[in-house]
Amino acid sequence: MPPSTPPPTPQGLPDLFLSYLPGLSVGAILGFCAGYAIKKIGRMTALIVGLLFLALQIMAWQGLLTVHWPRIQALAEPWLHQGGEQLSSWGLRILQTNLPFGGGFVAALLVGLRAR
Repeated sequence: MPPSTPPPTPQGLPDLFLSYLPGLSVGAILGFCAGYAIKKIGRMTALIVGLLFLALQIMAWQGLLTVHWPRIQALAEPWLHQGGEQLSSWGLRILQTNLPFGGGFVAALLVGLRAR
């Protein structure tokens, strides 16, 4: 029995992948860096917000100030809602603008967010 040979591949297929490789690789590198930076900045922001909340609660407990949390929530909700809409439209524009770059960017962004 003769050894099996792999199925023939179309001649232009490797060239097709090679043409997308620079965009994918640059997108992946930048996506990883952005994800890693977002993760670090997010942790620092969470630390600062947490310390600020603790300081407010300690001052409220000591009777130095009164915090009206429902009023703060009412003021913050429009900002959070608008920020979420802008972030989703920004992400959608990245994916629609340059598919190989955007695909590599988003995939590596998620990897960067998971990196230690």
